[in-house]
Amino acid sequence: MRIFGAVLLSETMEPRLFDLDFQLLSDSILTIIAVFVLFLALSYFLFNPAREFLRKRQEKIAGELEDAKTKEEEAIKLKEEYEAKLADVEKEADRILGEARKKARANEDRILEEAKEEAARIISRANVEAELEKKKAADEVKREMIVIAAAMAGRIAGASMSEEKQDALLDETLREIGENTWLS
Repeated sequence: MRIFGAVLLSETMEPRLFDLDFQLLSDSILTIIAVFVLFLALSYFLFNPAREFLRKRQEKIAGELEDAKTKEEEAIKLKEEYEAKLADVEKEADRILGEARKKARANEDRILEEAKEEAARIISRANVEAELEKKKAADEVKREMIVIAAAMAGRIAGASMSEEKQDALLDETLREIGENTWLS
């Protein structure tokens, strides 16, 4: 080993082009092993959590996209339902307005019919009252004529005629003239 140590010593003493010696090789191997171990440690403690974080984030984004798609479909369905309900509401409003118009027309017709009936009743009552007034006027005229005829007959016949004869003469005169003459 001494020879080997001497060779190594002599080699260490001589200047070399790249300075390749046993120490450098061992340091390089240890550095490579340390970098590899550091890479494994970083992979375990840093890269895997980062990959896991990215995977979870990707799943979350995919889930949110799926939720957004579902909500968009629901929104479209709700919009269609509301549009259908709005159309139904418009139809219902038209139907209610139509019914209200029909009721208004029916009320108008009923009121007009009642007014016509009332007018007919009023006209009928007026005709009846006119007839009654006509009869009253005719009766009054008859009475006046009777009084005038009696007064004239009394003057003509003088005082010798009795009351019974006057009444008989009056009745006969009335029969001759007739009732139609007094009514017109």
